[in-house]
Amino acid sequence: MDDPLLIWGAGAIGGIFGAYLARAGVPVLMVDIVEEHAVACSTTGLIIDGPVEEFRQVVPCVTPAQLTGTYSRIILAVKAHATEGALAQLLPHLASDGYVLSAQNGLNERVIAQHVGAARTIGAFVNYGADWTGPGRILFGNRAAVVVGEIDGEIRPRTRDLHKLLQIFEPDAVLTDDIWAYLWGKLGYGAMLFATALSTDSMTVNFADPARGPALMGLAREVMRTAVAEGVDPKPFNGFEPAAFLPGAPDAAALQSLADLAVFNSKTAKTHTGIYRDLAVRKRKTEVDPQVGTVAQIAAGHGIDTPLLVRLVELIHDIEEGRREMSEQTFHELTKVLA
Repeated sequence: MDDPLLIWGAGAIGGIFGAYLARAGVPVLMVDIVEEHAVACSTTGLIIDGPVEEFRQVVPCVTPAQLTGTYSRIILAVKAHATEGALAQLLPHLASDGYVLSAQNGLNERVIAQHVGAARTIGAFVNYGADWTGPGRILFGNRAAVVVGEIDGEIRPRTRDLHKLLQIFEPDAVLTDDIWAYLWGKLGYGAMLFATALSTDSMTVNFADPARGPALMGLAREVMRTAVAEGVDPKPFNGFEPAAFLPGAPDAAALQSLADLAVFNSKTAKTHTGIYRDLAVRKRKTEVDPQVGTVAQIAAGHGIDTPLLVRLVELIHDIEEGRREMSEQTFHELTKVLA
């Protein structure tokens, strides 16, 4: 297609992807709600820094109010709780034969499909570490799994085209016929990452702490049990082994996965999650409701009890609203659920 690839959300995920594609000569247009960021990307250029690679790349970027025209390919890369609002703004710019790719955390493909139709919705799984650190600057902390696939499992020419684009950024990107397996795997890992943000400690410290292991394992087990009820067989990635948290799996397997995650996260310049940055640095709401909360709701529909997930949502809300501080003590409010 000759029209530019439109990336809606030029933050940690969309910004890095846009910078790499633009550097490779792919026509790209980004959209972001932060005007200073959009101006910096379009003029002086978007700075990608960190241990993976450092470069500056001019990438055309506008605010939603400045966007004109229609586009056949839109990558949605906003926070999960911003999905509905972003869709309302982008729909007038989606071509009649176009599609939306969700490059987000959670099950946002479900929401997108409700608005544009399942046939026009594609899923992606991204696990690389990145942080938006200021207008025109993104930290690229480490490389990690990147996967793309159709939500109905078919592999189409458009899916192969997207896979080729992703390979410009991540040569090891995977084209899958089971994107839900990766998305549910990320939800299991993601629940544990939300728990790490209950304290000020790094991801590695959390995963390596034996005292926090039971709560972390319990969270992943609740998610994996729900995935099984949904008919999903979650896939492993970057140290997270879903099979270790499935019903009947021994504690030793789960503990090994936690150890592997501690090692994996010790090798990134992104020591803390984006959730931590939302709470401690940017002082804004997290994605806990559309991620952890959504899994708890789905589980309830299957008659599955998820006390750890429910408590985790409550604790994150407490921090968001100033009722609790981020601390090891707050983390162990989860551990109390297991007593």
